[in-house]
Amino acid sequence: MNFHPIPLAEAEGKILGHNIAGADGRRALRKGKPLTAADLALLHQLGREMVYVAEIGGEDVLENGAAERIATAVGGANLTLSKALTGRCNLHAATLGLLRIDEERLVQLNLCEAVTLATLPNHSVVRPRQMAATLKIIAYAIPENEVQEAETIGREVRPLLHVSALPARRVGLILSGSPTAEAQIVASFSKALEIRLQNWGSSLAQIDFVPLEDLHGEMALAELIAQQIAAGIELIILAGETAIMDRYDIAPRAVERAGGRITCFGAPVDPGNLLMLARHGRVPIIGAPGCARSPKQNIVDLIIPRLLAGDYLTKMDIVRLGHGGLLEDVPERGRPRKLS
Repeated sequence: MNFHPIPLAEAEGKILGHNIAGADGRRALRKGKPLTAADLALLHQLGREMVYVAEIGGEDVLENGAAERIATAVGGANLTLSKALTGRCNLHAATLGLLRIDEERLVQLNLCEAVTLATLPNHSVVRPRQMAATLKIIAYAIPENEVQEAETIGREVRPLLHVSALPARRVGLILSGSPTAEAQIVASFSKALEIRLQNWGSSLAQIDFVPLEDLHGEMALAELIAQQIAAGIELIILAGETAIMDRYDIAPRAVERAGGRITCFGAPVDPGNLLMLARHGRVPIIGAPGCARSPKQNIVDLIIPRLLAGDYLTKMDIVRLGHGGLLEDVPERGRPRKLS
């Protein structure tokens, strides 16, 4: 494609490069339209002698065709494409799920000349018809070989983007604390978590409470973990009056006593630093900090959807959350961040 200024006499049929305002200041001609004889007469009336145009070569692909081809290549399972307009093709989720992005290939694609792909963050929860990404060709046309290069990047091994459907899972909640505070603890955590889980297509299938005052409480917590797993619970959330304060605190000890293994304690996410992540066989177990009571975004919003989707999170997955892990503070925490 050749983008350059030419005399009006040579511009008929060429693509107008810029918007043109009329005598009243309003747009008279829209960029991107093929210029007609009437358009050129108008430009002459406006005192123009030259105009910037785009000339399409024989090996060029027009913006809409290029956008649809590349969007088709990058869009995988559970994504639908809009019709391309002005070089833009949007990708929408077809189901409730997690948007999956090959981040390295996304960089490679955006290095392609005149091709841009903007997405929601990797592992974002998306809902049916929600826009997950938008592909924009920022030229009126691009060469065929550049379209093919972008297509190759987009579909290499598997499409660059896809949505993993979120299955309905049975989640168990085990709360702990002082017996006198049981009602308050259950109400504060269960309400916030139940709303989240419903939004993610799962359910809070079982809620238990155990007083944690001595070694008997640790043993009782371990027994409840084993009981919930035996009952078919697919994800266990532990929370309580006091967050887990140490790798060898009561909750992680109880997980190990029940036969589980600790993946990590602590996360570079605030609110949510005092996270514990563990597994008992195929069942993930979360030790949730007090911020899980808040409706505002916190650590549980970053990891529970991925666990519901079946991701096997490692310590490195949690460590990587530090980039972007500074979230808005929540009032439910005991000491606001700004007072620390």
